[in-house]
Amino acid sequence: MPYPNGPPARSLPALLARPVKQAIATQVVALFNDRSRGERPVARRPDGLFGPRAVAWRVHGDVTSMMVGGVTALLLQMLHPAVLAGVWDHSRFRHDMAGRLRRTARFIALTTYGGREEAEAAIARVRHIHGFVRGALPDGTPYAADDPALLAWVHVTETTSFLGAWLRYAEPGMAGADRDRYFAEMAEVGRALGADPVPRSLAEAQRIIAAARPSLRVDSRTREVARLILSQPAPHRLAEPLQAVAMGASIDLLPDWARRMHGLPAPARPLVRAGTLGIARTLRWAFA
Repeated sequence: MPYPNGPPARSLPALLARPVKQAIATQVVALFNDRSRGERPVARRPDGLFGPRAVAWRVHGDVTSMMVGGVTALLLQMLHPAVLAGVWDHSRFRHDMAGRLRRTARFIALTTYGGREEAEAAIARVRHIHGFVRGALPDGTPYAADDPALLAWVHVTETTSFLGAWLRYAEPGMAGADRDRYFAEMAEVGRALGADPVPRSLAEAQRIIAAARPSLRVDSRTREVARLILSQPAPHRLAEPLQAVAMGASIDLLPDWARRMHGLPAPARPLVRAGTLGIARTLRWAFA
């Protein structure tokens, strides 16, 4: 027995903290993996699309900023009439918003951290599904989910939102070269999904968003989707504070023009950002 009189006093805080860390980590992992379907956390493999030295591994590894950025991206995506129509006409989001968010998170995990075969299989599944998502806007304009321009809007809103949340809550001093490298890395996923144009730098991403703004709209369906996204119930009691703070931080991360389009009030930024930073540090501690 290494410590016949018990462990050294300096190790007691770590021993006492262990069950707390484990409980937090277990609850968070359950948010992103459907146990009823046998889903487990995606193992990090060096033989995937990127590898351990990729900026994407860094950015996508932070639970809090990915949650915040993911909701911000959805709110931006729904401003495009054709993207909104595809979700409205072909998705069960009104009955399973948590499931939709979980599937999106799993796709990102597989394409970022999974092996190349896993990543390519995930991309192929999404492309297959997109092939069936077609319809018409209320004014009769046809849309298709595999339209390169629509896929480009989804891609650019996700990448800018994930990076924006990372810069705000994890690495505000990130070098400009690494910011551009993130877009260059993620361009591989965007192109594989069929998106065009695909940004390879932050400046290119900003230009694509600016060019799309005249085509963005808000109607009753947009407001309904936003309401469901922002008011979805937490999966369990322990997740309620995390979810409430993440939703406020997601609104705060929106560009001012997008927040105004949605008709969302400006959040109390100092409180929202301080609360989100607190949760981010707690989760990093739990997963350390």
